[in-house]
Amino acid sequence: MSDSFDLIVIGAGPGGYVAAIKAAQLGMSVACVERQYLGGTCLNVGCIPSKALLDSSERYATAKHGLSDRGIKIDNVELDLPAMMKFKEKVVGQLTGGVGFLFKKNKITHLEGHGKIAGPGKVEVEGKTYSAKNILIATGSEPIEIPGFKFDGKHILSSTEALEIGELPEKLLIVGGGYIGVEIGSVWNRLGAHVSVLEFMDRILPASDAECAKALQKSLTKQGLEFHFGVKAKSATVKGDKVEVVYEPKDGGDATTITVDKVMVAVGRKPYTDKLGLDSVGVTPTDRGFITVDEHYKATDGVYAIGDVIGKIMLAHNAEEEGIAAVEHIHGGAGHVNYGTCPAVVYTHPELASVGLTQEEATDKFGKDGIKIGKFNLAANGRARGMGETEGFVKVIGDAKTDRLLGCHIVAAHASDMIAEAVTAMEFASSCEDLARVFHAHPTLPEAIKEAAMAASDGKAIHA
Repeated sequence: MSDSFDLIVIGAGPGGYVAAIKAAQLGMSVACVERQYLGGTCLNVGCIPSKALLDSSERYATAKHGLSDRGIKIDNVELDLPAMMKFKEKVVGQLTGGVGFLFKKNKITHLEGHGKIAGPGKVEVEGKTYSAKNILIATGSEPIEIPGFKFDGKHILSSTEALEIGELPEKLLIVGGGYIGVEIGSVWNRLGAHVSVLEFMDRILPASDAECAKALQKSLTKQGLEFHFGVKAKSATVKGDKVEVVYEPKDGGDATTITVDKVMVAVGRKPYTDKLGLDSVGVTPTDRGFITVDEHYKATDGVYAIGDVIGKIMLAHNAEEEGIAAVEHIHGGAGHVNYGTCPAVVYTHPELASVGLTQEEATDKFGKDGIKIGKFNLAANGRARGMGETEGFVKVIGDAKTDRLLGCHIVAAHASDMIAEAVTAMEFASSCEDLARVFHAHPTLPEAIKEAAMAASDGKAIHA
């Protein structure tokens, strides 16, 4: 095995392994360092296992509660949690094994262990030093631990352990009403746990379009999740096999104490930049731990960084795009990431998928009279009716002067699939009218996007 490479990537998550493959495709000799597992957080303890559990729990809930009106009778539906977890692990194993196969196919050297920059052009892995013309940092992020809630992996959990609970808890408390909190809360609520969520802000998903977030919040409340807003979590104390949690109003007031079986803290993630040897190349992280890069993802000569460690948009698909763009720059070409068209999805039921500006952001930028809004309810969509999935709506936001599409937000079953059309339209700078005039197969859910675009373009949806 060679000790010298054109590029060494530190981290094999979605950003890192995609960057490594792209570099190999461009003819570089590449090594990728990974201390834990190929695929990183996303494939192993994040995106993929959570979606496997979300899908399994949704099927369980549908089989238990949602088929009788379709003429399908199922008696004695039972939860086999170990089998559900085994399926999740099987999916993870298949995908991480796929990354290993791609490394071999593209002749990428996998260096197992902790990677540390040992100076310009040098990376140390488990005591051995390798040289590289360029180094790409793609080490991702880890859950934030808050005071009074020290993770113990059994009673007080991060999102990682919350995906591995072996026995259904009677009561689960989640600190944080962001997408991780509501997704994992949905899983355990569907399976039969009583789920409570503590959120500092006045609603779930503070970064999402407010109308859409509130609609989803209403739906999740009907499903059984219990939300407490405007509160601050103070402490969690393990007493026997229970956890005593204290929280209080964020603006002051009497504290409340509740007892639950498990607590999951999901208040965000922090970049993993510790013990990377950044000082050896003169790179100093920000106060929050992020690495500052230029428009080409360069932190300093010969050192680049992408993904969660640079903190632009902390999503797996964004890291992938940054990885490809960075490698293209390293290779001497041009690479670009259009952050304005990066979609975001909350995989609850219904889902919430978004791209572009929220209504609040668009109003701030263009003024209330500078934008136009088109909405269409799924209840008027033929395919949604046939599927029994009529909850939700599509919102299209356009520029009042130019008709340019500024944003699209969808609360619906399969919103994660529907949003791709709006992402493509925005990438090509489409107008609302363009989106309204494109053929849409009938009957399909994306027809709701067409109707919302009609409503935004000229105020006249057909089926509304």
